[in-house]
Amino acid sequence: MSSLTPEFTLNNGTTIPAVGMGCWMGSVTVGDGNRVVEMCAKALRNGYRHFDTAAGYGNEKMVGNAIKASGIPRQSLYITTKLANPDHHRVREAFEDSLRDLDCEYIDLYLLHWPQAEASPTAAGNAQATHVLGPDEHPTFIETWKEMEKLLETGKVKTLGVSNFSCKTLKTLLPHCRIVPAVNQIEMHPYLLQNDVKALCEEKGILLTAYSPLGQSATLFKDATIQKIAEKGKVTPAQVVLAWGVQRGTVVIPKSEDDGRMRANLNLIKLTDEDMEAINAIHLQQGKHRSLLEYHTPEGTVMGWTYEQLGWNMLTGGIVCS
Repeated sequence: MSSLTPEFTLNNGTTIPAVGMGCWMGSVTVGDGNRVVEMCAKALRNGYRHFDTAAGYGNEKMVGNAIKASGIPRQSLYITTKLANPDHHRVREAFEDSLRDLDCEYIDLYLLHWPQAEASPTAAGNAQATHVLGPDEHPTFIETWKEMEKLLETGKVKTLGVSNFSCKTLKTLLPHCRIVPAVNQIEMHPYLLQNDVKALCEEKGILLTAYSPLGQSATLFKDATIQKIAEKGKVTPAQVVLAWGVQRGTVVIPKSEDDGRMRANLNLIKLTDEDMEAINAIHLQQGKHRSLLEYHTPEGTVMGWTYEQLGWNMLTGGIVCS
């Protein structure tokens, strides 16, 4: 791993770099994916060794190509990918597909991307249709997790985790686990601290990873508190936000295609206790406790499930445990 990047130890004794490169490009990658290859190649040159992709991003092959071309030894890299919603009924096959596309010998961390499954095209009766299954329909996320646990027997994956799990869905899953998830990857930033999910995960030995730690917008960078701390330290607002994320004990996976921002994002500064307290208080300001992503529908659903089904309480304008 990069000597400049701190690491966290997971509940199975393996370690994960505290900063990674998020490989979601804003839409599913189609075609040759030159942007993805170039971004990952730049990231590798700039010292990144942790890459976070997913079958649903459509770019595992491109990420794998960039990694392979770098010549960096496999054991110096940390690769995360995720099981897509339409593949809950074919966990082993989907995992093998991802491993083949990444062409990386083994996968360090394999995540259940979302708790909700989608019916297979055959079951839906229409190859173009998307039918999201309810929490009690087969396969449930409990059944899917049990199939994921079997993957460890292959020796081709080191660690398992979940993504987008709330207190509600974690409390439903955990009593059925033979292997406790090592990671829960969720949206998390100074406008969405996820304190109750964080507390539950810490109690259960699950490390949180923040996706969209910079909010996928310039909103956080314009925040007066963050700007003030950045100006005081002569760093970028992004560096402040990422340092806050790591200092509170979470992994961050920002995405950037710019060389300068890539290097800056890896350069973790040290925030004072006063800085941390000030950033922790931002979400208490009127209108600031909220998700900064665009996957919410006007009807109050995300990926086909209601907030109640997901265990998200949106009454305060953000995603918190119910």
